[in-house]
Parts: sequence; structure tokens; C-alpha cells
Amino acid sequence: MHFSHMILITLTFLLLPPSSSSSSSSSPETINNQPRCLNPFLQHKNDSLKDYILSLANHVDTANWIKNIRREIHEYPELAFEEIRTSSVIRRELDKMSIGYRWPVARTGVVAFVGSGLPPFVALRADMDALPIQELVEWEHKSKIDGKMHACGHDAHVAMLLGAAKILKQLETELQGTVILIFQPAEETGEGAKEMIKEGVVEKVEAIFGLHLVLSSDSGVVATREGEFLAGCGCFKAVIHGCMIPPQDPILAVSASILSLQHIVSRESDPLDTPVVSVAMVRGGSDDLNVIPDSVSIAGTYRAFSKKTFYALGERIQEVIKSQSLVYGCSSVVDLEGNEFPRVPPTVNDKRIYDHVIRVSNLIVGEGNVEIAPVFMGSEDFAFYMDMDGDDVKIPGCMAFLGMKNRSILHHQHSPHSPYYTVDEDVLPTGSALHAAFAYTYLLILTSHPSTDHYYIYIYMLTTYLPNTYLN
Repeated sequence: MHFSHMILITLTFLLLPPSSSSSSSSSPETINNQPRCLNPFLQHKNDSLKDYILSLANHVDTANWIKNIRREIHEYPELAFEEIRTSSVIRRELDKMSIGYRWPVARTGVVAFVGSGLPPFVALRADMDALPIQELVEWEHKSKIDGKMHACGHDAHVAMLLGAAKILKQLETELQGTVILIFQPAEETGEGAKEMIKEGVVEKVEAIFGLHLVLSSDSGVVATREGEFLAGCGCFKAVIHGCMIPPQDPILAVSASILSLQHIVSRESDPLDTPVVSVAMVRGGSDDLNVIPDSVSIAGTYRAFSKKTFYALGERIQEVIKSQSLVYGCSSVVDLEGNEFPRVPPTVNDKRIYDHVIRVSNLIVGEGNVEIAPVFMGSEDFAFYMDMDGDDVKIPGCMAFLGMKNRSILHHQHSPHSPYYTVDEDVLPTGSALHAAFAYTYLLILTSHPSTDHYYIYIYMLTTYLPNTYLN
């Protein structure tokens, strides 16, 4: 009998009214105050899916393999759209596991497939690019490429997703659909996700999940939140030109523009929405102090958690600079869509997918190790999968954090994008298990269509008991 059929029969069994002889003290989880097996077909085989997935992830050979993959990638960091060696490592390991894939995608990306090859499709994503930073951590696997370093954990993200691929391959005959494994380039430049989307990677995907290592939570703790989670980030550049006849000073126009830009936040925005506008560069003039420059350039960034506020903020920045330029008799050109720093929308987690992530996290790491995360001003191009910069591509998804703050080595741990950044490798198998459990259970939900009222019973069942295949 197929596992999905067993689930449906079991649901019927669970929803039957209790017989008149049932004890009044019994609960849905007990019969005569004794623990009840929710699946009558597995009365004597109560190994759990949690135990099975964690046993695969934490097996000493698998755990060491995941760590070694991360270390190999760490030694040879590659910047955005240069991930040739990294993608070759990924393809080598996928070949060993007999997992099919597409390559190249978005120039250097890899997209793998585990499951039936048929709908429904659920996606797991890992980024794989490094940063232009000189590593200063002295250890056996220090970066061998001068001026380049994995200082944001993307090497670990790749290793965790490969670990999930290994687990899902073991469960492949029971997968009720297809898991798409996205190894994405160029997250740090905000371009990789957009390129993957353009190549149709997520056209049929019904849900997507991403995991990022952080130092804001203890090792092994999962942190995420429903709705607005990570800020959107945009950059602006403007050149203000003075007029020669009559002479107009672009420095005055720039000065007025900078002051007025600060008023957007202090006088025009909802203080609870916490937008940020920062002018980070002013360039103009020369050593000839008696010469008015022809033009002055300014540049900066803006951030907001609300999509509405974020897109409105960009438009308002442009209006302010152009208006202040006109007030002082100057002209201006404002660029909000520069290729160097593309605009990344806010990361807004879908409620339904968030709920599923919370349940899966409770299962894998325990309820005491799941936190509601605060909002973060950092941005992530994972947001594009859930909102293609305001276009029609919208996939329900959720980004979650996996903590790696190890209090025993806390004085050695430094924030992302630091040359002293390190990873607590002991959490990598947990990340693999989270990926695998999310995809496996979500596909079962999609294919069995439980009603909303019975969802909690259903998710408890399918995350507690394994199919017969793995219990014989």
C-alpha cells in the first residue's frame, strides 16, 4: 500500500467519533490513559521520521563528508558568477549520488532534482559565492586565494544542501513529487536569484525554502518570523550639473538634497516602519578653491521592511534630488537601477510556509530551540524568488536562520563579512536535516490535500511515523 494512501486511511480512522465505551479521561493522544499510535498500520513499528532523518544527517561518515565539502569550497572561494570550481565540486558529488542536474544555469549555477520528476515541485536554495576579503583566520583550511574569502557562510550553505540531497536520495522512492535543489551564484551582488528566475528554474515550484547561518542565535537554534523579515536594499547615484550662464553652484544643490533626503525618514515616514536613507559618498570640486565645479556626484543606500515603503522610498529619493536641483538652477540625473548594486526587495515570509517551517523546526531541533527572530536590516536576494522586484513571479516561501553562536568559542567568532569570520561546523548536519524534512513533509501535504481543520493531526502523523519501506 502506498504511504499517501495509508495517510488518508489513517485520517479517516482518526476522525471517527469515539465509541461509547471510551474512557472519559482519554485524550486524542491516549486510549484509557495509554499512549496511542496514530497510525494503526505501524502499531509495532514506531520509529520516527525525525529519528530517521537525523540518523542519516548525523551519521559520522555523512557529518564528516558535509564538513569536508565545506572545507574544500572554503579553500577556493570564488566571487559572483565566477563559481566554476565550486560548481564542479557540487556536480562531482551529485554524480556520486546519481542525482540528475542542469548546468550551467545563470552562468555558474547548478540545479539538481530528486524525486519522481513529476509535480508537485518544492525548492531548496543555497547560495555559493564568496566575498572580496582577505581571510585573517589562521587554520588548516584557510582560503588559498588572495583577496577572496567565504566570509558569509555560503560554503556551509552549499555543504548543507548537498547533505540534504544525500538524505532525500535515501527517501526518493517515497517522495510524493520532486525536490529542486538550487545552487545559486552571485547572492552578494544581488544578481544571482534574478538570473535563475529568468532561466525558468522556479517556473513550476509551489514553495521554496532557504537557510542562512547566523551568529545572532545559539548553535542549533532555528530563528525566523512570519511576514516582513529582512529589509529591502536599494542604492542610488546622482550627478547634479551646474549651469554656466548664469553660473549656478551644484554644491549648494547637493547640500540641500542631502538635508532634504534625511527629512524623508524624520518627517514623511511612519516611525514604526523604520526606513533608512544614507548618503555615503559625495564627490566634486578640485584643489582650485576659486573654481565652481561643473558637477557633483552623490550616492547612498535606502532600506525598508515594507514593500510599499521600499518602492515608494526609491521614488521619493529621486523626486527630492531632482526638485532640489531645480531650486538651485541645476539639472540632475538619478540612477536607482544601477547594475553594480541592483535593488533587492524586502524578504517577506509567506504565512503558510512559515507555519510549516516552524513545525518542521520543532520536529528537528525541538520546540525549545525555535525562536521568533527580530527583523534584520540586512537583505537577501532570496527575496526575488518570492517577489520578482514587484513583478508577477511570486512563490510562497520562507527564509530561516540557523544559529551557530558557540558559547565555548564565542571570543573567536566574528560577524559576517569580517576577515575573522568562522563557522561552527557542528551545526551543518542539522541544516541538512532541516532542508530534507521541510521538502519531504511539504510534498506529502501537497499530494494528500488534508483539510485545514485536520492539518495539525496530519502534520503530527507524517512527521512522526515512517513509511513501511524504512521500518522493515
